[in-house]
Amino acid sequence: MKNLFYFIPFLLFSTLLIAQDVSIEFFKGNFDSPLSLQHTDDDRLFIVEKGGEIKIIQGDGTVNATPFLNISGIISTNGERGLLGMAFHPDYSNNGYFYVYYTNTSGNTQVSRFSVDSGNPDLADPSSELFLLDYNQPETNHNGGNLAFGPDGYLYIASGDGGGSGDPNDRGQDLGYLLGKILRIDVDNPSGGNNYGIPSDNPFVGDPNALDEIWAYGLRNPWRFSFDFTDNNIWIADVGQTSREEINRANVGEAGLNYGWRCYEGTQPFNTQGCPQQSELTFPLTEYTHAGGNCSITGGYVYRGSVYSDIPGLYFFADFCSGLIGTVDNSGNLVEHGNFSGSWVSFGEDVNKELYIIDFGGDIYQVKGGELANTEDFSFENTLTMLPNPTSENVTFSFKNGTHQTIKFFDIRGSLVSFEENISSNNKIIDVSNLNPGIYFAKITSEKENTIVKKLIVQ
Repeated sequence: MKNLFYFIPFLLFSTLLIAQDVSIEFFKGNFDSPLSLQHTDDDRLFIVEKGGEIKIIQGDGTVNATPFLNISGIISTNGERGLLGMAFHPDYSNNGYFYVYYTNTSGNTQVSRFSVDSGNPDLADPSSELFLLDYNQPETNHNGGNLAFGPDGYLYIASGDGGGSGDPNDRGQDLGYLLGKILRIDVDNPSGGNNYGIPSDNPFVGDPNALDEIWAYGLRNPWRFSFDFTDNNIWIADVGQTSREEINRANVGEAGLNYGWRCYEGTQPFNTQGCPQQSELTFPLTEYTHAGGNCSITGGYVYRGSVYSDIPGLYFFADFCSGLIGTVDNSGNLVEHGNFSGSWVSFGEDVNKELYIIDFGGDIYQVKGGELANTEDFSFENTLTMLPNPTSENVTFSFKNGTHQTIKFFDIRGSLVSFEENISSNNKIIDVSNLNPGIYFAKITSEKENTIVKKLIVQ
């Protein structure tokens, strides 16, 4: 195992951390340049391939013969282009909407909405495309491509700086470009002649020198970001230029952050001409160097599954070149778990929040911790039910192997809207008719202080 030194902002200190408690196990193979794994609140897994197909792995492990979607005829795939990302609408079970990020035949970015086939849940309707957002890509690399819905119900979009060594046009810092940014749009309330709206609290709304869609900037190529709904954080892995790979974390309420590229590569000055003061920049939670063959970070997820007891709360990442798989804890401590033989391009979660990692060569692996959770922890996750969902009046929380202590409801902006305390019962009926229709998150805590968060739709 090679040594890996991690750095906190401004390199106040460095230390060597090594662990052996993470492994991977082969799950499914023979995909064609897979780039993403998604689920839609059931046991199916949706595999996004660079060439333009989305395939379904059923709960029994079989792969459907017919792709869920095939848009290979309308995309370009040279360089880092292709079908790069996918996200299901939070209310997909009712509206059937999902969103894709691809490079069109002109070499530019297109974000579109598609719909599931009305008669077959394993097929999308290829004629249902609704164009949402597009922008020019000057080069074939640094296209970003990740899509994800945040806890606020808005769609977040990662865009790279447009390519070219060193961001020669400084697009990452230029608020007049959508490149080098995290964008945030409202897909449910279109306005301004677009097929999407601008959230009123986007940080640059009303600024004549900035584009309204921008939520964060100063990024080089954010190759995979994710939301941790438990702590209400966004984690962004940003690919470095020549020496640093960085991991950023922010609360979803922290809008308008400048992550520093091209002024800084991680914590190191890169091209500071005309740059803001350091105090105006947000430096990474942690970073690692290109020593040992590292070259390109792949961002993952915070583990919130229930099978393993030694990795909850750890953020997983990997490196495309070296095969490194590592974790970061809440304090920014980075641990490498070894170099594995894979060109890691993405992570994914299943409906139970267990983690998977994707090899660009075509294989998918399950990520495993070193210690199985005890029966009590596992049963809490798997025997707790919340029905009906969606609901318009009452919702019943049933726990077969224990009792509830508190149940708290949060809206999509993370605000506490209702709670029940000192329940001490394994069955609790709660009236939610006073809540406005929309998406909420129920945080349930047992008498043993085990906690789980479930999504609730109020109609």
